[in-house]
Amino acid sequence: MPTFTALTTLTGRDAAYKLGEAMEDLTPEPTGVGVFEVEDGSGLWEVGGYFEAAPDETALALLAAAMDAKSFVISELPETDWVAHVRRELAPVEAGRFFVYGSHDADKVPADCEPLLIEAAMAFGTGHHGTTLGCLNALDRLAKDGFVGRRVVDIGCGTAVLAMGAARIWADTVLASDIDEVAVDVARANVLANDLEGRVTCVEAAGFDHPALADAAPFDLVFANILKGPLIALAPDMAGVMASEGYAILSGLLKEQADEVIEVYARSGINLHHRESIGDWTTLVLRKMN
Repeated sequence: MPTFTALTTLTGRDAAYKLGEAMEDLTPEPTGVGVFEVEDGSGLWEVGGYFEAAPDETALALLAAAMDAKSFVISELPETDWVAHVRRELAPVEAGRFFVYGSHDADKVPADCEPLLIEAAMAFGTGHHGTTLGCLNALDRLAKDGFVGRRVVDIGCGTAVLAMGAARIWADTVLASDIDEVAVDVARANVLANDLEGRVTCVEAAGFDHPALADAAPFDLVFANILKGPLIALAPDMAGVMASEGYAILSGLLKEQADEVIEVYARSGINLHHRESIGDWTTLVLRKMN
């Protein structure tokens, strides 16, 4: 049975979420609506609906006009087993000592690695994206240089793959937080699947705004693989919760965005230690020296 998508873009977070909410009242009703920031620094947001029956093109056109969005692009998709498709496409990823894989590739896990199981159905944050891969490489590099993380937090954790990587190599409990309730549920499921229950604690929080994070600070390592805007907004708070000589591994950045983030963090006393670019994406390792 075919399914349908209806996609548009517009400027501004509030307008995008308002449009997404309005789409939920359409007839036929969408099976799901997604709202995402376009990661190119343009300020655009993408709003998409997924339908089991052909959507009402007139109603979509009226919504787009009312919200000053571009005209919806409607596409018919053939019936596809997407989980099976993702399993075929997502081969295991090696990042230093870490080996990120799905259960369908369990027979490929090397004996001399730190394995991280992320199911194909939970594909965001599998290690294939240049940002996640860069963060795992940075973690491996710090550990090889002798750094030991005793108070570690992963902000905007997604699948919690970075938090789990830290928990694999260091003894202390790692905190993982995300603003999205579904992401926190996914993170907890991955923690259980990797036998790391009690080693990684997942909480729902915006930035560092949670009692568990406040109690655990100051942190000697902070992961934040999010986007440029939130990273810049987090800089003052991060300076306040980082330990002296602590590290921050930041990503979710296009190459051309990295210098601005470096400058903002430098003003808070957190300076560049290392940078790595993979494809269009850059990962920064910063260090607080005061």
